[in-house]
Amino acid sequence: MAAYESDPRVSIRVSPRARRIALRIDAAERKVELVLPPGVPTSHGLRFLAGKQGWIAARLAALPQPVRFAEGVVIPVLGIPHRIRREDDPTVPPVAIRDGEIRVRGDPAHIERRVRDHLVAIARAELADRARPLAARIGRKLARVGVRDTKSRWGSCSGRGNLSFSWRLVFAPGPVINYVVAHEVAHLAEMNHGPRFWRLVESLSPDSAAARAWLKRHRSRLFSYG
Repeated sequence: MAAYESDPRVSIRVSPRARRIALRIDAAERKVELVLPPGVPTSHGLRFLAGKQGWIAARLAALPQPVRFAEGVVIPVLGIPHRIRREDDPTVPPVAIRDGEIRVRGDPAHIERRVRDHLVAIARAELADRARPLAARIGRKLARVGVRDTKSRWGSCSGRGNLSFSWRLVFAPGPVINYVVAHEVAHLAEMNHGPRFWRLVESLSPDSAAARAWLKRHRSRLFSYG
């Protein structure tokens, strides 16, 4: 995917599956992707892009503003709002979550890194704790559960039984996390998105359609944190 030389916010990608020129807004990177079908000249795509400047500006402006991990800021943890507060007591842990607060000890310059590291650790533990019982329930072996800062999908399942998730799921409510976990665990049995796969997902996470809708509606918000 090459960046358009005149505007670093725009990238161009040729997709073998595309049937027409299209624009995609990347909420995670706050950028625009111009998708071209094979054989369509770049110049045609750029003319299309030029005609959509108003639409692009409106979509980018509608994205939630970035929320930094700083003292006084409120962010959700497992869907529950928590306020970040600096802790002066040298005897307490570097980061602790209690009473609706994320309490961070030490230099204010370290708050952002410490909060992020703590949330990543929470995500890793939560996702593993939810995935392993579901895998056992369907009689499938789960090799490893990891987290990354993925931009294009919330989770993945490898042929070796490894599951990987976006750590940003830590901001979502429990039922939404359960759905994403169930989706990837179901791939341990069905490496496709056929009818049997979706029936299995629904058996592991009832009302999965509502969780999918929530993720679609709040995707850009989850990427605005940190």
